[in-house]
Amino acid sequence: MLDRFVPQAVLQVLQKRWDPTFSEHSHGFRIREQTRRTRGISLRRMVKEIATYLRGWLGYFGNCQTPSVLQSLEAGIRRRLRSVVWKQWKRGRTRFRELRKRGVSKDLAAKTVGSPHGPWRLANSPALAIALPNAYFATLGLPPLVVRS
Repeated sequence: MLDRFVPQAVLQVLQKRWDPTFSEHSHGFRIREQTRRTRGISLRRMVKEIATYLRGWLGYFGNCQTPSVLQSLEAGIRRRLRSVVWKQWKRGRTRFRELRKRGVSKDLAAKTVGSPHGPWRLANSPALAIALPNAYFATLGLPPLVVRS
């Protein structure tokens, strides 16, 4: 227990000097600024910027003993990116057309487009999981945080 306590105590003291704006709720990842839906950049560029940050982050934290934390972080990043895409599609007709083009059934696409829920909630919907699968983000260059065997 002491082997965890001392480094954590030192980190808490030094962290305030390193980064006074560090949020205790960010779990070491602060890409909310990088994934703002109103940034006005392409998804490809956004993923490229995030990937650069993640590669450095993984070099430091990649050998952690809690892969479940990395898995949830990876899922959260992809969900955030799906919400960005949903926001970029803007109008109902565009959203419907893009979902259909990506293999979503007509009924599911219409139901998703007509949903009263916001981008964050819809980013976790079956329609967006079909239209924007994990492999899609990998092709854009988003690195995996956990190596699956």
